[in-house]
Amino acid sequence: MKVCKFGGTSMANAECIKRVADIVSNDDAVSCVVVSAPGKRAKNDTKVTDLLYACLDKVNDGLSPEEAFKPIEDRFDSILKGLGLKTDFKVYYDEIKNELKKGATKDYIASRGEFLSAIVLSEYLNWPFIDAKDFVRFDDKGNFLSEETNAYAKAVLHGVKKAIIPGFYGATGDGTIKTFSRGGSDISGAIVARALYADIYENWTDVDGFMKCDPRIVDNPEVMELITYKELRELSYMGANVLHPDSIFPVRKNDIPIHIRNTFNPSAKGTMIVSSKKFFSGAYERKESTVTGIAGKKHFISINIEKSMMNNELGFARKVLEVIEKNGLGIEHMPSGIDTLSVVIDGSNHDEEALGRIVEGIKKVCQPDTIDLERNLALIAVVGHGMSRKKGTAQKVCNSLYEADVNIRMIDQGSSELNIIIGVENKDYEKAISALYKEFLS
Repeated sequence: MKVCKFGGTSMANAECIKRVADIVSNDDAVSCVVVSAPGKRAKNDTKVTDLLYACLDKVNDGLSPEEAFKPIEDRFDSILKGLGLKTDFKVYYDEIKNELKKGATKDYIASRGEFLSAIVLSEYLNWPFIDAKDFVRFDDKGNFLSEETNAYAKAVLHGVKKAIIPGFYGATGDGTIKTFSRGGSDISGAIVARALYADIYENWTDVDGFMKCDPRIVDNPEVMELITYKELRELSYMGANVLHPDSIFPVRKNDIPIHIRNTFNPSAKGTMIVSSKKFFSGAYERKESTVTGIAGKKHFISINIEKSMMNNELGFARKVLEVIEKNGLGIEHMPSGIDTLSVVIDGSNHDEEALGRIVEGIKKVCQPDTIDLERNLALIAVVGHGMSRKKGTAQKVCNSLYEADVNIRMIDQGSSELNIIIGVENKDYEKAISALYKEFLS
């Protein structure tokens, strides 16, 4: 039995939705289908979710809900027309506009794209619609309640043979709509797969699978046919964004594999994502490879601290981390030496004032000899289970970057030997990615 999730590009217009309908109608194993809001129809188009955010902003700026909601209404009307559906969506449109008049929350408005998208596919396939708010649970602070959700999902979905479910959102105990972060429909699909003990969770998108490297940097990189949950987490966290990184948690509890597939090229093998336990047991075969994939991101900042006899000062690192925590920033990596400690933070959305407070706070509580900020740092993850069984991987990383005339600013290997993190200057990021891909994956 399968649970399928279709992303925004798969639901972008009537022709795309017809493809989705063909895929699920011709596969008897498909049970529940989770859908995203319609995405972009072309490069310069706007996703429905972004139209909804803009709608709320316009209403807050004084535009009438009728005028502000018109672009969304037009978009769905064109889909209905293209599918030949005579369903009157006025009741749904009016409900949303009434909520706008009453001061709708951002989460509620953002969720309506998935809600309407699921209603469309439900009507077109004549499959039952089940609202995600009936089983996906958040607490009052917006934190996802995993086990409570699973219990509700099992009850709501018990005995269900076919159903269409909107992704991306759920509700608190009092019915207030809450959403996941962007891309959260992937999590919704995984929740449904776990509750139904699905044999497989198919995640349909607009690419043939996980690429071994960013195709914007390396031309036509190979597709990974098989990776583990752990490898996925590492690559997703560092920017490989085919799948929401949190979507593995529900399915991992029941060892349900995820299969990434292309709605627009269903004959492609795609990428199978499996548990490390099953991978190492030999349940799945993969061509031996030291490195599975390479991913990275730019714009990190390293806070470099030096103090003589640091290693003898009990609680030094804890004091540094407490200062950073009090200023609302998280850390990415923390390489250290005997008298040195570096803390790497994401600089893409940093608060410059908070950064200044952190520096002053560390000076006050730690009294370092020196402290400085290193900006414009890019981090690259070289990921693969094979690294733990192969000598010389770090040497090859360093040699390939040396040959490419890239200076390594930082190198850090995880205790699991699943990844090697390299820090380079932003300007060398693309060159470094290309060199590493050529060394390990081409």
